[in-house]
Amino acid sequence: MAKKHNDYVDLKEKPIPEGRHLLEVDDLKMFFHTEDGIVHAVNGVSYTLDRGETLGVVGESGSGKSVTAMTLMGLIDMPPGKIEGGNAYYRGESLLEMTEEQMQHIRGNDIAMIFQDPMTSLNPVYKIGRQLGEGLRLHRGYTKKQALERSIELLRLVGIPNPEKRVNEYPHQFSGGMRQRVMIAMALACDPDILIADEPTTALDVTIQAQIIELMQEMQQKNGNAIIMITHDLGVVADMADKIMVMYAGRPVEFGTADEIFYESRHPYTWGLIRSIPEQAIDEKKPLTPIHGNPPSLVNLPSGCPFAPRCPYAVDVCHEKEPEHITTETGHYSACHFADDPAFLKFAPDTSRSRGKIATGTPDTLATSAEGSEA
Repeated sequence: MAKKHNDYVDLKEKPIPEGRHLLEVDDLKMFFHTEDGIVHAVNGVSYTLDRGETLGVVGESGSGKSVTAMTLMGLIDMPPGKIEGGNAYYRGESLLEMTEEQMQHIRGNDIAMIFQDPMTSLNPVYKIGRQLGEGLRLHRGYTKKQALERSIELLRLVGIPNPEKRVNEYPHQFSGGMRQRVMIAMALACDPDILIADEPTTALDVTIQAQIIELMQEMQQKNGNAIIMITHDLGVVADMADKIMVMYAGRPVEFGTADEIFYESRHPYTWGLIRSIPEQAIDEKKPLTPIHGNPPSLVNLPSGCPFAPRCPYAVDVCHEKEPEHITTETGHYSACHFADDPAFLKFAPDTSRSRGKIATGTPDTLATSAEGSEA
């Protein structure tokens, strides 16, 4: 267990125990106890992450992507939140067993997060330099002058022009793209081991989206940090993720390498997300095919497979029995009864041409979700 405040040892300085990973999430379950019932927000999430790797976490709004990340950061109010099972380990140390005081050392220093909306994440009454320097003074013991100098360096690093002037400006004086760059600079200030990016490009125009993703990749190549990229948009992670986890109704329904998810996907929900990628660059006359219906209530989940009510391929067993993960030799798994049925897999979308277009094109390309039936 990490030591307490007065004799705290920076976990970044400790070697990862043999046989362990930088981050290990093991069957994590986070439920919310409300007047309407128990919300199964995160219901059995597992994955590992090593330095230099990028994990894409993909799914519709309400699928549990952000709650998973907030749980790792210790940012869920308890109550109403409650950890119902599982654990998460950073360099072999349990994040969920740490005190709030210990987590204050982890947040920003070891694990940093870029939040969805930079305007609401930045304090409107404080200058950019003060907000950038806060973490440096807290975690690194910088003086006010040193923090200001480092803040200017960080703004220059993320491509903000005239950083010496802009460090003394307020958030409202920055554009949306520039505010997002400030958030990235803030997250990278202490050279964290893990950077969690929670839909950092959703509110940005297509040109800025591409620049932000390129900037994150450049910072990763320079610093060797791991990235968890949370998005509803498969196109965003097409060219940057090493591994992709597809989430639906609070649980992972498919997990694999980026190539496995795009070229060998085995779950109808993943097929729907792939089909939601506009392919006008490939065939301008080809329409999008939406997933019909809405995600289920996380209070009253349907019996059987949670995706069955919206799945065009569902049969009786799908509505009656919850599928187990079917895993290949490479570790690629899918929570579908027919994930290893060659006849069923023939319905998978043909991505032999489309992913190249996605990966080299602009990453604003996805609708929230879509699905089509070729049965």
